[in-house]
Amino acid sequence: MSPLERHIARAGMGFLAPALSVIIVFFFVPVGASLLLSFTDFDIYSVASRDNLRWVGLANYGRLLVDSLFWVALRNTFYFVVVAGPLSVALSLGAALLVTSALVRFTGAFRTAFFLPVVTTLVAVAVVWRYVYHPRLGLLNYGLSLLGGDPIDWLGDPRWAMPALILMAVWKNFGFNMVIFMAGLQSIPERLYEAASIDGASRTQQFLSITLPALAPTFLFVVLMTVIGYFQLFAEPYVMTDGGPSHSTLSIVLLMYQEGFRWWNMGFAAAVAFVLFLILLVLTVIVVQLRSREAPLPDELPT
Repeated sequence: MSPLERHIARAGMGFLAPALSVIIVFFFVPVGASLLLSFTDFDIYSVASRDNLRWVGLANYGRLLVDSLFWVALRNTFYFVVVAGPLSVALSLGAALLVTSALVRFTGAFRTAFFLPVVTTLVAVAVVWRYVYHPRLGLLNYGLSLLGGDPIDWLGDPRWAMPALILMAVWKNFGFNMVIFMAGLQSIPERLYEAASIDGASRTQQFLSITLPALAPTFLFVVLMTVIGYFQLFAEPYVMTDGGPSHSTLSIVLLMYQEGFRWWNMGFAAAVAFVLFLILLVLTVIVVQLRSREAPLPDELPT
């Protein structure tokens, strides 16, 4: 390496040093400390004296395997992701197609209305949706009564509590993915649709042969972000149900919060966090592999 290249490298490291220092101090150090914490029995007694802190190795992870509450939380979280994820992605794509269509008027108003729940605080959203779900005065049960149905205790019935949270979460979060899909749709060359129209392709054929293949990178990114976000389900059950009724809305992150900050089982809570990290890591690797195998975009196909 020449003196000039070494000088440039040192200058580059000098510019990166402040940002890297912040990342190391506020990210890598806490993550490393949490990993070490997961191998201990750190609890409220350990706060008073370090003599009460013991190294337990993999005992916390072994406890997870036999903890029925952990498996309930894991099942609930997977249920939420599997149901809410596809609904959110499909609704986001539909909304993006709507607000980018030349046939729809007042698209600016639609964009604002669809994105407004994303920037609204969850507490305000929860107040509104608790009224919507009220067993006697709620708007949802009022609509059911007009159709001749019986009222449902949406947040008090274990069968309906999670579907109620899924509906609220999808409504609140789909606007963010809609914006990403809008960017993907606007990046598709218009000449592809013009050529397809000349060839006599219908709108459905254009959507299946041009829009979906061209949106593949955007689609996979949205799926990845949605899965990661929904696996971290916490605020909705914490505000609306506190994990009830009968643990039907208990999620992995809510269980971690309860164990760590309600019962002060910090070591066990850290183990729960790293199990969730491993699950998300595996899913991310799968999505990245799918991304690497995607088909070429329509304008990249050989003629």
